[in-house]
Amino acid sequence: MNARICRLTLSNFRSYQAASISVAGNLVVLVGPNGAGKTNLLEAISLLSAGRGLRRAEIGELAFDEGDGSWAVSAEIDGALGLATLGTGVEPGTDTTPLRKYRIDREPAGSAAAFADHLRVVWLVPAMDGLFAGPASERRRFLDRLVLAVDAAHAARVNALERTLRSRNRLLESPRPDAHWLDAVEHETAEIAVAVAAARAETVRRLAAALAARRAAEAAFPSAEIALEGWMEAMVLAQPAIEVEDRYRVVLRDNRNRDAAAGRTLDGPHLTDLAVYYEPKGIAAREASTGEQKALLIGLVLAHAALVADMTGAAPVILLDEVVAHLDPNRRAALFAALGRLGTQVWLTGADPAAFADVADDAEIFDVSPGKATRRGA
Repeated sequence: MNARICRLTLSNFRSYQAASISVAGNLVVLVGPNGAGKTNLLEAISLLSAGRGLRRAEIGELAFDEGDGSWAVSAEIDGALGLATLGTGVEPGTDTTPLRKYRIDREPAGSAAAFADHLRVVWLVPAMDGLFAGPASERRRFLDRLVLAVDAAHAARVNALERTLRSRNRLLESPRPDAHWLDAVEHETAEIAVAVAAARAETVRRLAAALAARRAAEAAFPSAEIALEGWMEAMVLAQPAIEVEDRYRVVLRDNRNRDAAAGRTLDGPHLTDLAVYYEPKGIAAREASTGEQKALLIGLVLAHAALVADMTGAAPVILLDEVVAHLDPNRRAALFAALGRLGTQVWLTGADPAAFADVADDAEIFDVSPGKATRRGA
C-alpha cells in the first residue's frame, strides 16, 4: 500500500493566506526562487504526521503574518485505511496560549499520533546537512524521527522521560531531598527510559539490516553502518526489560550526589548517540567530505523509507527539500531511479527547473511564488 496526498489545503499558514494543490501522481515538484514558500508547503505536509513537523516550530510561528493568529492545514489522502481527510491547526479567537487541534474526517483526534494510522511521512531538509558533525542532541532528534515514523507513540515516551528527569533534578536541588519521592520518581524514570531505549534499539537494528541489504542495489549512494552508543540500548536487546529497569534504578540511586552536583542526570538514554560510519572508507561519517555526507544521508533516508513500508505495510510520503540541486548528474539520476523503485509519493523542491529535466514528463510541476502555487501547464 502506497499512501499519497490527493489535495493539500492551507489557510493562514506561514506565507499562504489561502492555497490549494490537487495532485494525481507520485512525483510532485515545487519550483521557485528562494523564499517563495516551497518549504512551507512541505512543512504543512509534515504536520500531518506524528511530532512537530520538519522545522519543529512553535504553534504561534505557523500563522500568516497578516492574519488573526489562526491557521489550518488539511489534506485529502488515499492512505493506509483508504480515503480520509486529515487536518490540524489553531482556531481563531484563541488566547495567548493557542492550542493546536487535530481532526480526522472532521472528527476530533487526540494528537498528531492519530494521523499515523492513515499517513506516514519522512523527510530530508538542508538543516540536516550537518547531522554527522554536529552535536549528539541533533543525532538523537534524527534517531527519534526514525523511530516515530514506525511507532507513533514514541514521541510521548520521549517527552515523558524528559519530564521525569526534570522532576528528579528538581528534587536533587534540595539540600535534603526526600528519599521516598526520589525512589518513586526514579522508579518511573527507569520504566520510561527502558521503553525509549528499546524502541530506539529495535529501529536501529532493523535499519542496520536494511542498509546492509541495500548495499549492492544502491551503489550510487555510499552505504552507512549505524550503531547506538549507550549501555542501555545494548542491554535491552539481550536482557528482559525488568532487569534493565532494575539496573538503571541502581545507577540513578548511586549517582544522586554526582547528579546533584552537576545539576542534571549524567547517565541514561537522554544522552545516547547515534554512531554513523561511512562504510566504503571505514571512517566515521563526520570525517567524510561534505558531498559524501550528503550522499550518505540520502541513502539513510531511502533505506528508512523502505523500512517504514516493510514495518507498517504502507509506504510513507517522502519530502525532499533542496536535495536534487546538490547532486551531480549521475547521483541525481540514481536518486530518481531509487524513488521510482520505492513507488511512494515524493514531494521535491528546487530553485532550478533544469535539475528536474530527467523527470519532467513524469512529474506534476508547480511554480511557487509568494503565497501562490500554480500547476505548470494549467
